[in-house]
Amino acid sequence: MGTTREKPEAQPAPLRRDAQRNRELLIAAAREVYAEQGLEAPLDDIARRAGVGNATLYRRFPSRQDLIEAVFGDGLTAIAQAGEQARRAEDAWEGLTGYLETIFEGLAADRGAIDLMTTGLRGVPSLDSLHGHNHETVSVLITRAQQQGTVRGDIVAEDLLFLLAALAKLVPLSAAVVPDAWRRYLTLLLDGLRTEAARPLPAPPLSMEEIGDVLEQMGS
Repeated sequence: MGTTREKPEAQPAPLRRDAQRNRELLIAAAREVYAEQGLEAPLDDIARRAGVGNATLYRRFPSRQDLIEAVFGDGLTAIAQAGEQARRAEDAWEGLTGYLETIFEGLAADRGAIDLMTTGLRGVPSLDSLHGHNHETVSVLITRAQQQGTVRGDIVAEDLLFLLAALAKLVPLSAAVVPDAWRRYLTLLLDGLRTEAARPLPAPPLSMEEIGDVLEQMGS
């Protein structure tokens, strides 16, 4: 008996040249507008800057999440790769601080990226994946740094993620006055994690759900 061949999965047809050009124009325009105005920027502004009609935008990107994925997907993948590199650092404290500096350097130049990392937006595949990966990276590095004696023992990943989200919200405001001011405050924040700075904490850490609720209110 002969074997039955499975039909290959149908591949999406390549975009026509004009459609591909419109897609690239929309992504470039969205990247600029999001950097200036944040993720809540009107889609009309993006279409106008790209020089196309609203119908073209919605045809190429049926939802805001689709457009955000196209704009930020590569950058989010790069952050995840930086997290993987940080996990391999022999000195966990150096790995953690280097990883966070990499993230904040990106945030300082892009308001859209700040909104992306500090709001409860769902439905963007690369972002959904990064949130879990980022939590795991921070958890791994904090645990290893505690074992190495460089981070206080009563800190959990949620503590740091909550503080980082609050600091990230201030980055565009401080950058308008002093571009690199965030470096000072990130250093102050991280120094509070050091073993020698430890004092008893008066309340338990927030859960990830509670952090999400707070961030949602901050973004409203």
